[in-house]
Amino acid sequence: MVRKRNTFQKRQKENSRKEKREKKLALKLEKKQNIDAPDRMAGIDPDIAGITPGPQPLPEQWHDLDEIKETAE
Repeated sequence: MVRKRNTFQKRQKENSRKEKREKKLALKLEKKQNIDAPDRMAGIDPDIAGITPGPQPLPEQWHDLDEIKETAE
């Protein structure tokens, strides 16, 4: 009767595969929890939150140009 000597190596491979699957599952669950943030669930897009329709106020760097135009007129 011949015995195979690869059982220990096979067990190591199976354990490493199992650990890898568990890590991937943990990462998936973590990402899923991050996606379920309350801002996204409320339907508010964080990129456009606080923007009002219509003309937007000029940035502070442009206020000096308005004063120059007013004095020129």
